[in-house]
Amino acid sequence: MRVLVTGASGMLGRATAALLQGQGHLVRTFQRRPSGLAGVEDSLGSVTDQTAVHRAVQGIDAVVHLAAKVSFAGAAADFQAINVEGTRVLLEESRAAGVRDVVFISSPSVAHVGEALVGQGATVATPALVRGNYAQTKAKAELLALDANSESFRVAAVRPHIVWGPGDTQLVERVLERARAGRLPFLDAGTALVDTTYVDNAAEAIGAALNNMGRLAGQAVVVTNGEPRPIGELIAGICRAGGVQPPRWAVPGGVARVAGSLVEFVWQRGGIESEPPMTRFLAEQLSTAHWFDQRRTRELLDWTPTVSVDEGLARLAQHYQGNQASRS
Repeated sequence: MRVLVTGASGMLGRATAALLQGQGHLVRTFQRRPSGLAGVEDSLGSVTDQTAVHRAVQGIDAVVHLAAKVSFAGAAADFQAINVEGTRVLLEESRAAGVRDVVFISSPSVAHVGEALVGQGATVATPALVRGNYAQTKAKAELLALDANSESFRVAAVRPHIVWGPGDTQLVERVLERARAGRLPFLDAGTALVDTTYVDNAAEAIGAALNNMGRLAGQAVVVTNGEPRPIGELIAGICRAGGVQPPRWAVPGGVARVAGSLVEFVWQRGGIESEPPMTRFLAEQLSTAHWFDQRRTRELLDWTPTVSVDEGLARLAQHYQGNQASRS
């Protein structure tokens, strides 16, 4: 197929584009800067620019839409413009260009209202109930995407949960940076049971979604490794892989949620663009269980993860050891 991958400058986007190319597809990427991937065609632009989107989707059979504003901070209007209106433009231009399939990359946060998620599947996105500009706008965008599904224009949503791996700036680098500075506590002693997704597994699941759109279209699935671990164990593993001392102190989850709400208020009132040290959403993610039943996902995608959490941590350690050796 001729596949357009949006957001290929990010870790998961790059991994997905490389995987699809390796499977023999002709891959075009679409983002604001070159992907840096050999053998793919880059089409530069933003999903907020309809002319650029129109150009990018010409001659394309399928789209994997990863481009999004992902942050705990920033103006609500920016999230709306990129995550919601950008998705709307991409869907409209893709349908007009004769694209057959669209896989919208979403997030379990679109249905997480702060309660523990224990063995759940992909419940319906609830933009009015979820917390934070990112989750709210991704929920709206997912509903838009699934509503566009039809027999001639198949759309599905894949929700990879907490994707991590070498080169990850969203989780791994933030954990290491805060641990180095002594600003990373465990919440409730790090006992909340959490599932995650190693980047290679997430990319393979997205590729599997493209291959199984006949039965997946119109639906959303959550993708994880299927290996729930205490969040403290995972954070400690990331720290050790990065050569950083794991946290030695803990904060009650309830205290962190209140503190996160106060920090959010200060950041919003002050128009601060940097990432806040804590938000209510982040506190909830670190102190409540969230793991998902993967049986339906694996059946629909005809897929199982190939990289375990332990193997992923070993690869992460090799990545940081290689970086350290190259600097020596």
